[in-house]
Amino acid sequence: MIDAPSTTLTHLTESGDAFMVDVGPKSETLREATARATIVMQASTAALIQDGGLPKGDVLAVSRIAGLMGAKRTPDLIPLCHPIMITGADVLFEWDLPETTAKDHATGNHTTTARLHIHATVRTVGKTGVEMEALTAATVSALTIYDMCKAVDRGMTIDKVFLLRKSGGRSGTYDASHDLNGEPTRD
Repeated sequence: MIDAPSTTLTHLTESGDAFMVDVGPKSETLREATARATIVMQASTAALIQDGGLPKGDVLAVSRIAGLMGAKRTPDLIPLCHPIMITGADVLFEWDLPETTAKDHATGNHTTTARLHIHATVRTVGKTGVEMEALTAATVSALTIYDMCKAVDRGMTIDKVFLLRKSGGRSGTYDASHDLNGEPTRD
């Protein structure tokens, strides 16, 4: 069930001043959120990541740790985000690799691109959700991949960062609907 979006901004007073929402009266519930970020790179960069051929080390292992650290540091980065006790977090990777032909290999064609989808899930039992922690984890993970690979591919792009799903709390469950291209649909 998806509640209708709020018609007011919860972190602003009527006069427009920012404040931290009081979550004291809210009930503690199990809360979980998953966010996704996509980093687009040259297929040759993807091959280097998969083969462990980059001098900075295991890109995905470092990126996973960076994402987990990002989730834990979210209230230091997002000013009105409550510090919470994270009870669990995961960062998973899903490759979307181009199909290459023997001709591509023979000619050294490296113009095709690959996509790496980063799924970050964060859990807590608390009075406020973990959407920002999941979004931060996915984004920091993508930024770490960029940092570790920029020597070979400065043209990488980070895009399609969005909340995939959340559960728990007063607003219940949100699950983004997707079209055939993996894009979130907006009703």
